[in-house]
Amino acid sequence: MSELTIWTLDWVPDGPRGFVRDLRLRWACEEAGLDYAVRTVPFDGRETNHLARQPFGQVPFLNDGDLELFESGACLLHLAAKSETLMPPDPVDAAETVQWTIAALNSIEMVTVPWWFLKLCGDEDNQLTGWMGQRLDHIERVLGERQWLAGGRFTVADLLMADVLRVNDVRAFGNRPTTEAYVTRVTDRPAFKKAQADQIALFEAADAKKTEQAS
Repeated sequence: MSELTIWTLDWVPDGPRGFVRDLRLRWACEEAGLDYAVRTVPFDGRETNHLARQPFGQVPFLNDGDLELFESGACLLHLAAKSETLMPPDPVDAAETVQWTIAALNSIEMVTVPWWFLKLCGDEDNQLTGWMGQRLDHIERVLGERQWLAGGRFTVADLLMADVLRVNDVRAFGNRPTTEAYVTRVTDRPAFKKAQADQIALFEAADAKKTEQAS
C-alpha cells in the first residue's frame, strides 16, 4: 500500500465536483507517477469532524507515512520535492517554481476566491472586481512572455496557477486569450483529466450509495 494518502470529503454537491482541492494533490501524484491512496471524511459534520488533522475543518490533507500535512499549497510543495517532473533540480529554476507557486496562492487566488464568493452571494460588481481585473491583467501579460511560469517547462507552479485560473467565473471575467490558452493547455494534460475524472467518480459513487440507502 502506498504511504501517500490524500484525504477529501466523502461527498459534495454537484457544483464543486471537479474543483475540490484534493484534485490538486491527485493531479500532482499523477504527473509525478507517485502511488497514492484516497480516503475520506464525512461531508456531514465537516466543520468539526477532522479538526485534529486539519485545524480549519477543510480538505485536502495529506499523509506521507508518519508525516501529516494540510493546506494544498504545502502539500503540493511536499509532493513536488519528490519529483523532477514537478520541481526542477536546478536551484534557480526551483526557486522560480516556488515563487510562482506562492504567487498562485497569494497574488491570484487570494483575490479570486473572495471575489467569487461575493459574486455568488449576489454582489456581482463588488469592491474586489477592479483589484481582480488588475491581477488577471498582470498574469495575462506574464503569460504573453512565456509558455510556462518557471524553468521553461511545466512545473508544479503551472499546475497550481492553472487550477486557480480555471474556475468558470474567473475564466469568463474579461477577454484574456493568452490566459485562456494557457489554462486550456495545462488542463489538457492526461494527468489532470485522470485526476478530475477520478474525483468526480468518487462523488458519483457516493450518490449511488445514498440512493441505495434511501430505497
